[in-house]
Amino acid sequence: MTVLLVGCGALAREMVALRDRHGWDARILALPARLHLTPKRIPQAVAQRIKEQRDSFERVIVVYGDCGTGGLLDAELQALSVERIAGPHCYEQYIGEEGFAALMEEEPGTFFLTDYLVQSFDHLVIEVLGLDRYPELRDQYFANYRRIVYLQQRDDPALRAKAESAAQELNLPIEIRFTGLGALETRLLALLNSLPTSQE
Repeated sequence: MTVLLVGCGALAREMVALRDRHGWDARILALPARLHLTPKRIPQAVAQRIKEQRDSFERVIVVYGDCGTGGLLDAELQALSVERIAGPHCYEQYIGEEGFAALMEEEPGTFFLTDYLVQSFDHLVIEVLGLDRYPELRDQYFANYRRIVYLQQRDDPALRAKAESAAQELNLPIEIRFTGLGALETRLLALLNSLPTSQE
């Protein structure tokens, strides 16, 4: 079966790794991760890509969390009869529902990092928030955070060092938890091993 995986650019590397690991007959179409800066634009952008491509594929699966759309993404996908991987965002998809809930219960003021966010930290955090120009804003932006938890997909010492440097820049303690691909893998496997919703 030829499958189109329409996903967030922040998950592109992981989607490619999963496709190659499991030998899926799938094409990956990644949308810009910067859409997260304006979450309400995500549903329309995803729907537009699906409409452009779906006739060329037997099945479409969306690899996004709700990602702050407030249910608008799911409403759009329901209208298109397209499935989405479960989960509110990529942090939960890596560590799983119970693991994420436990982290938030332990410390609600947690700022999360993933491999993608560590690699893009200078742009997505420092530059986008203007901390390169106005470093004094750091304490205002992060006043309610008490720690950083880095959910690490690849056991890469360079990424670990960059995450630790990011924590120093934000003046927050850091915990590093290796998750691998976590629930992202198990949930995608479950979808790809099942019949499409429309055929059940």
